[in-house]
Amino acid sequence: MSLTSSRVWITRAEPGAARTVARLRDMGFEPIVAPLLAIKHLTPPVPDLAPFAALAFTSINGVAAFAALTPRRDLPVFAVGDATAQAADDAGFADVSSAAGDLRALACLIAGAIADAAVLVPQAETPAGDFTAALTAAGARNVSIQSLTVYRAIETSAAAPSPFDAVLIHSPRAGQALAKRGHDVLAHAVLACISPAAAAPLAALGLTPVVAKSPDETSLLTILNTTLGKRDPAV
Repeated sequence: MSLTSSRVWITRAEPGAARTVARLRDMGFEPIVAPLLAIKHLTPPVPDLAPFAALAFTSINGVAAFAALTPRRDLPVFAVGDATAQAADDAGFADVSSAAGDLRALACLIAGAIADAAVLVPQAETPAGDFTAALTAAGARNVSIQSLTVYRAIETSAAAPSPFDAVLIHSPRAGQALAKRGHDVLAHAVLACISPAAAAPLAALGLTPVVAKSPDETSLLTILNTTLGKRDPAV
């Protein structure tokens, strides 16, 4: 099977899906966008930012939703990964640091940078993990967090495209939504997951997802280069 015939199902929501489409086409794959999640920005009141030493973003969606709520761009930003850091930079935040990893890496970055301070975390209604626990494990010194729910990820009723050779799973929520499609729908495909948490719902079905070596899209897409040429075409 040639790379040009390999059809890759993109499950992430827009606007991220469009960026993934461009990368897949550059790699010679045929992208199919059928998001399992839709992002709805929320409009909570933004608290007084004076008590906070920094902002922490765990996703690109968090950056976009929070930036729409306030013109303030002066607080330092800690971002979970490079793509989220780039989104914060593009939104006008002047002081942005990337953990280049996952929630644990973000907690370690914050623990090493500040102490005796409060951090505001604009995030999803259903967070991907326990940030407070991650900070404790990272040895943070009296760093408190206050979450601000700025967006909601809503599961869609998107059907699996036909045919497809691989699926990209960018988040634990997407992994949960994909698992609801059932074992038989997915058994033939490469299931490329950005993290162990994203892979867990699929492994629970008896499937064998492949986890990226690091929790970023570049590593996720590397899975396709090393697996698709070794699979039988989807039927």
